[in-house]
Amino acid sequence: MLHVLAVLAAAMLFGTTGTSQALGPDGTTPLSIGVMRMVIGGTGLAVFAFLLAWRHARRQPADAPRPRLGLRPVALMVLTGICITVYQPLFFIGTARNGVAVGTVIALGSAPILAGLLEWALTRRVPSAVWMLATALATIGVVLLGFGGEAGASGGTDPIGILGSIGAGASFAVIANAQRRLLDAGWDPFTVVGAMGASAAAISVLILPFVDVSWLATPSGLTMALWLGFATMAIAYVLFTWGLSGLTAATAATLTLGEPLTASILGITVLGERLSTLAILGLVVLVAGLALLAWGSRAPRDPQPYALEG
Repeated sequence: MLHVLAVLAAAMLFGTTGTSQALGPDGTTPLSIGVMRMVIGGTGLAVFAFLLAWRHARRQPADAPRPRLGLRPVALMVLTGICITVYQPLFFIGTARNGVAVGTVIALGSAPILAGLLEWALTRRVPSAVWMLATALATIGVVLLGFGGEAGASGGTDPIGILGSIGAGASFAVIANAQRRLLDAGWDPFTVVGAMGASAAAISVLILPFVDVSWLATPSGLTMALWLGFATMAIAYVLFTWGLSGLTAATAATLTLGEPLTASILGITVLGERLSTLAILGLVVLVAGLALLAWGSRAPRDPQPYALEG
């Protein structure tokens, strides 16, 4: 259950991302916010995680087997950095166009389905019956929440925002599976998440000269950037990756549906977003799915690593 709690705590931090953006200064764009989040958060994550990885390595016996740094693990680590960098603007496009609650639930609602399908394709591990039922409930919940939207709203959700949110969900699904494969190959969680942060920071530094980040000079802009970088990136991803080490990618991705739950609550209480009756029903169903998944995750994960193909 500690792994479950770690992922849920990370999800709650993730859930503050959209609200932080909404409370930020004028003049921001999804790309500029995403780039600054990765420059600050990716660097902080790399430093924090690599220090923990060094501490972890010192505690291991001298004769303990260590994974070899070859082309495949490097490629997977860089892939996670690319995906988390791409995730940022896609996610913020979704929340900017459809609101924090709706944009977040579409992004994270698509992630468990995509993660489960990708994990099955890569490992031939069929998700458990509990995962299927919990994911079905959670998916129904986010669909109701997404279609319900804000009370009194008309015209439906913005299609570009929907595509952005689904793209963010797909990026998250790839990250979960790539990290799962690295962990199964013997890499410790802190090295895995540190490599993701370092790769993302390096990519974002190259993009930084091409985006306008003048808003960073304002107190609200600096506060937003620091919170998004350190709290919702550095701390949250360390928690998430450690939690992933004891769960399947599909289960971890479904547990992170706690993010849209948090985002919805913050949207209602902090931003004044009013959800329709259908959306409120979606929240109730979502909570039921999370509770079922947390109960089912008490069983230990199969200790045998996945077969790495290709």
